[in-house]
Amino acid sequence: MAKYLIKSSYTAEGTKGLLKEGGTSRKAIVEEMVQRLDGQLEAFYFGLGEADVYAIVDVPDVTSVVAVSMIVNASGAVTLSTIPLLTPEEIDQACKRSIDYRPPGA
Repeated sequence: MAKYLIKSSYTAEGTKGLLKEGGTSRKAIVEEMVQRLDGQLEAFYFGLGEADVYAIVDVPDVTSVVAVSMIVNASGAVTLSTIPLLTPEEIDQACKRSIDYRPPGA
């Protein structure tokens, strides 16, 4: 399973829908969508500022989260940005990898 932070911003049309249906309804719809992908919604919060919604999902693979992103963005009511979340152990593994790299101009 892979964890992602999904930041969502409502368009004017999406905000109208939120006003009509409420926040708990939106959370339930997102949770059901993620469960249908054999995933889990770990957290769902509304925020003020850069994004309207912050959700953490745990899904089987990257194609699952890409499918969510494409379907939701295609609705025109919401725009998403998706950020992979890495564990400290995954960072440890990355630190141990040896990769040849030459910086520009070196």
